Amino acid sequence: MSDHVTDTSSRSARPPDRTEVTGPLQTDLYDVWEPAAGRARGITVALVHGGFWREQHDRSSTSPLAEALARDGFHVANLEYPRIGMPGGGWPGTGTAVRDRLEAVHADTHLPDRVVVVGHSAGGHLALWLASGDHAPWLAGVLALAPAADLGEVDRLGLSNDAARSLLGGTPDEAPQAWADADPARQRLTVPSVIVTGELDDVVPASVVDSYVGSRTPDEPLRTAVARRADHFDVIDPTSDAYLLVLAEIEELTLTTH
Repeated sequence: MSDHVTDTSSRSARPPDRTEVTGPLQTDLYDVWEPAAGRARGITVALVHGGFWREQHDRSSTSPLAEALARDGFHVANLEYPRIGMPGGGWPGTGTAVRDRLEAVHADTHLPDRVVVVGHSAGGHLALWLASGDHAPWLAGVLALAPAADLGEVDRLGLSNDAARSLLGGTPDEAPQAWADADPARQRLTVPSVIVTGELDDVVPASVVDSYVGSRTPDEPLRTAVARRADHFDVIDPTSDAYLLVLAEIEELTLTTH
């Protein structure tokens, strides 16, 4: 199955308040939505969109979520990044670009210093990757929504026409270093993180998250939650009941890491 376009990704959002260009590539940018002055929480949410790392899926899928989070008091940066087949895409380019974009958000003097990353699907994989090792130790927290968390399980299931192999340039045997570098399931989680899955998700099956959770040690800072009666895209849909859970988990992350 693939991250097909749904009502969520086609739903219109108001234009961002500004777009920051961070480099020469068309993907070197992020959009910013600002909260109303009287509602600002002093937190930046950096969104990382999904789409199984494929070129046809861009940050427009998370624009409605960005607008909603800004309405609820967060500063929001919706990150773009190069995908499979694009200049700078593949591995390690995709991961490096997301990390660079996040560093630019952190350095943006018009955004609060405290940053929470919220990633969906393939963006959830990238969010958990950022939360592992020492990629961004200053992060306040990570919320991974329906994440492609365990690349080995993603590959075993052949999700999105072997998207993991396309991202990493081959099978685990053909590109062992890329798999070791890119797979959060093979790394230690160091930033407080929450995984939210949709009970009815049939795009990233439950075994992907279950495999990742099973690879964690008890001292790693991870919690999980399930959005009842929610599918893969409901978790980024601000009109769904799942949005209240997403909002609560972001708030909880900012409270526990204050």
